[in-house]
Amino acid sequence: QVQLVESGGGLVQAGGSLRLTCAASIAAFSTRTMNWYRQAPGKQRELVADITSSGNTNYADSVKGRFTISRDNAKNTVYLQMSSLKPEDTAVYYCNVRRSGLHYWGTGTLVTVSS
Repeated sequence: QVQLVESGGGLVQAGGSLRLTCAASIAAFSTRTMNWYRQAPGKQRELVADITSSGNTNYADSVKGRFTISRDNAKNTVYLQMSSLKPEDTAVYYCNVRRSGLHYWGTGTLVTVSS
């Protein structure tokens, strides 16, 4: 069974920072690529960042230089540090992992950036 629980969202002013946390319950967490997605109102869900088992990271162009993804394998946790937030970052942020060809999602955490 896979369970992903996001936390850390909230309301922040433009230019501010937030750190999202995803607590994962999944076998062999340290071997898995972990992903953060987001979905803004009226838009499709998009990949924000991912981190491989070896710690390699990948970012959407829209967040490069502002967001940092990291993981703590001892805690089965992945983080998304978000800085210099913009109103267009407003979205529900989801933690995601793939196992045996299936996608697993958390329930999401809402980030609202006011101008």
